[in-house]
Amino acid sequence: MLPCGQIKEINMLGLPQKTELSKQLPKKAIYAKFLMNTAQKDRFDADISKITIVNEVSENTTIIPVGETVKSFYVLLISLKTRDYDERNIISLSKLIPQNMLMVLEFEDKCRLAVYRTKLLQSAWKKTAECTVQLSGTNLDAVWENIVTQVGDITVEEGNSLNEQIAANDERAKLEKEIAKLEKLARAEKQPKKKFELAQKVKALKEALK
Repeated sequence: MLPCGQIKEINMLGLPQKTELSKQLPKKAIYAKFLMNTAQKDRFDADISKITIVNEVSENTTIIPVGETVKSFYVLLISLKTRDYDERNIISLSKLIPQNMLMVLEFEDKCRLAVYRTKLLQSAWKKTAECTVQLSGTNLDAVWENIVTQVGDITVEEGNSLNEQIAANDERAKLEKEIAKLEKLARAEKQPKKKFELAQKVKALKEALK
């Protein structure tokens, strides 16, 4: 028996063959579950061609013990009609069943991974053959947390929970965006007094980033 993190990788995302499923989810069932109106159905259909459950990761399909909260999770393959999809459709799919889901968004020969954890987290686009995840952890709680950090490219700082780190990263991104906006205004400002005021605001925001 192989130890956790050393499971033989042989299928989509490098997951064990025993986890494989092939269960297509009909769009009509999704429309009914979320009570979509005509406009929402049209938007969904414009983005998404097909939805298939392709893996179930559990103690039965791997050698990894269940956690306190995560007993299993599914991998959902979402075949896209366009790379410029509406993220609201992906968020809806993440809430399709009361279960953790790793979503593989595939368009032509590229794919990206997505999970919902307080917000939608998405990886960069890669060639489909290069899209992989590591089942790393002593139980499925840890494995799932590690998958979320892989997908979101998150480094959890000491003392933070994963959710706290996501919130901190969001706040940092907002500050950086505001700094860039104020710096642009400062460069364009002709009046010395206003230019100075903008520079002081930038300085204060940069201090907040430290």
